[in-house]
Amino acid sequence: MSANIPSDVHPHLMTEIPLDAAAFQPPPPSYVEAKYADDTNVKPSLGDVDADHDVLRENERWPTPEEERTWVRVADKIPTAAFLIILTEFCERFTYYGASGIFNNYISNGYKVPGSSPGAIDGGKQMATGLINFFQFWCYICPIFGAIVADQWLGKYKTILLFACIYLVGNIVLTLTSIPASIHAGGALPGLIVSMIIIGLGTGGIKPNVSPMVAEQYTRTRPFVRRLKSGKEVLVDRDATIQSMFNWFYWSINLGSLSAIATSELEHNVDFWPAYLLPTLMFILCILVFWLGRNRYIRNPPTGSILIQAARCLTTGVRQSRAAKRSGQELLDDTGAKLNWMEYAKPSNMVDVPASPVAWDDHFVDELCHTLKACKVFTFYPVYWLCFGQITNTLISQAGEMNTGGVPNDIMQNIDPLFLIIFIPIFDKVFYPGLRRCGLDIGPILRIFIGFVLAAIAMAYAAIVQHLVYSTGPYYDHPGSQHNDISAAIQIPAYAFIAWSEIFASITGLEYAYTKAPQSMKSIVMSIFLFMNCGGAILAFCFNPISADPHLVKNFAIAAGLMGFFAFLFYACFYKYDRNRK
Repeated sequence: MSANIPSDVHPHLMTEIPLDAAAFQPPPPSYVEAKYADDTNVKPSLGDVDADHDVLRENERWPTPEEERTWVRVADKIPTAAFLIILTEFCERFTYYGASGIFNNYISNGYKVPGSSPGAIDGGKQMATGLINFFQFWCYICPIFGAIVADQWLGKYKTILLFACIYLVGNIVLTLTSIPASIHAGGALPGLIVSMIIIGLGTGGIKPNVSPMVAEQYTRTRPFVRRLKSGKEVLVDRDATIQSMFNWFYWSINLGSLSAIATSELEHNVDFWPAYLLPTLMFILCILVFWLGRNRYIRNPPTGSILIQAARCLTTGVRQSRAAKRSGQELLDDTGAKLNWMEYAKPSNMVDVPASPVAWDDHFVDELCHTLKACKVFTFYPVYWLCFGQITNTLISQAGEMNTGGVPNDIMQNIDPLFLIIFIPIFDKVFYPGLRRCGLDIGPILRIFIGFVLAAIAMAYAAIVQHLVYSTGPYYDHPGSQHNDISAAIQIPAYAFIAWSEIFASITGLEYAYTKAPQSMKSIVMSIFLFMNCGGAILAFCFNPISADPHLVKNFAIAAGLMGFFAFLFYACFYKYDRNRK
């Protein structure tokens, strides 16, 4: 790939340009020299021929190599189109968390039972944990299908719009089956299961496409210097901008998740059907907002059967590397080391040349290698999602065994998004820029490691809290639907640690999935990152026998131990990725 870069482009630029930007084919040298003959400070962009977004605007110039190397990098302004998509995500997450946030009580408790928390199905804690884990599993296995539809046929915009309509049908089913007549007739449980399946399918078409579509609205690929109104010059960087966009994207998710406060109050003071009606109405607004921005969005067209082509490419690499070994024709790289088996999938390296040409080129193989490298990082996330998932089930059950001061126990989970709403802007505007000013640029691997450690601390703290609950009367370790004389306020640090872990691990994971994926595979790679939630749900199923009293201390303690172990194993495996990035 480097053979296509003109010699007058400074090599440092290539370390700052994401892989998808590097895929642009540069113009011929004669054209470049003629275009910039009158401006010695301007260097050609890799995308100048077919991308006006890298042309300098008023009060902008290209940086010198010295400025690129030494100046502090800042984020650019977020495009209006990106904010429209972020607003759409806010509405969708308002719907998702508003509905799912009250699933625990809806499933666990009986309908209108005096002296008990609100409920409808009366299935108990284990049924609630099992169904919620199934819902999470289903919601995060469906993105694979949604990514395939977007990348191969419809593109991101049409896929999101189509699956949003499917999602709305699920909300309507959930609302109608939660009315009192349906609950008394036994329709609540089957209605819930059907709506879970439909909503999971809908969110599967939205989740892998909405965050890449946000990032695609920012099209500038090169660092540049901008002169502010104050006269000060700053170095604007794409990587810093993408990081900021994902911070605000995640901020909108957590702002939307506060809907669970409203729906919890509605279920507690009115009934479940208005609690589910509110998210349904908000989702209609979600579809409308997204549709109104249709003429503003940058839409990348679908790229074809990437998965099938990738599978054929991988099998060809295995077959060709074996043929090279058998024939003694193994190839060496510039350092004299043997080529990786994937390198033999490149048409230029094939030893056993096929009768008909393959459907890919050397560049596609490079892209696939980068994709596989990114996906290796994601394999440690299931344990993290196991810990994160405690917010929506066992921590709610824990709060139900404590004195909440008359507040519904499932409102406690909203402490997490409240912390995120406060701290994401602080990290985006103060913490990360402050580190960059000090010359400290924390790489994604270190950020993810810190997030994993914070999640382990959260689970360890939750285990301590649960031990205190079981040690307090009057019901001790068998409270049932009653509560012991201990304040639920002591749960707050657990939610704080989880929130801080999300800033480091979850947001960085979204950012990493986008920036490390080639343009043709962004939805697929994002869906693989989201698919790791399924691994977390499967692990949670294994925890089901200890997800009820009197075993909850074990539940939290084992989760803490697993997360701590895998955090350090993760860093040991991938810390070099940050070094290579620099």
